[in-house]
Amino acid sequence: MKTTTVRSITRLILFAAVATGVALFALGSSYNSHGVVSAQERDDDGKSQSQGRKLEGTWRVQVTQRNCQSGAELRTFPAMLTFAEGGTLTGTTTAFPPAQRGPDHGVWSRTGGHSYRALSEAFLFNPAGAWVSRQRITQEIQLERGGDIFTSDAAVEFFDTLGNTTSTGCATAVATRME
Repeated sequence: MKTTTVRSITRLILFAAVATGVALFALGSSYNSHGVVSAQERDDDGKSQSQGRKLEGTWRVQVTQRNCQSGAELRTFPAMLTFAEGGTLTGTTTAFPPAQRGPDHGVWSRTGGHSYRALSEAFLFNPAGAWVSRQRITQEIQLERGGDIFTSDAAVEFFDTLGNTTSTGCATAVATRME
């Protein structure tokens, strides 16, 4: 009798544990290629970020340099940005000749919903090839609902080799995901 009671209790505990696990999985998680995505990693529509709505990937970017006071367009040029899993980014631009500007290196993070912040820096060189300054770009990025377009507002800063600010600027951008 005692053995039958212990077995019944053990089965009941095992059943409850399995049922709890299934319920937790159904309510708040889904699988992706890296394991389980928690409910906190879902977007505003309840879809998991692993369903193609992440910033990660390579983007073709059309940048518009703007007057910071008036917002007037100064010039436009293409660039490319790659946002990697884990929060790093790299990029290139046609705004400078390749010999006068190195690639962008930076970091990015999700700030909520479809919003992201990115910070990148690049070294600038004179025509003789000597390092003369550093450019920092801070972007506030909005990923469109479909996940294949983003827009951004950027603050641009230039620093001399000692780290002193030499000039600042503003830009906006529209980007499409490269597929």
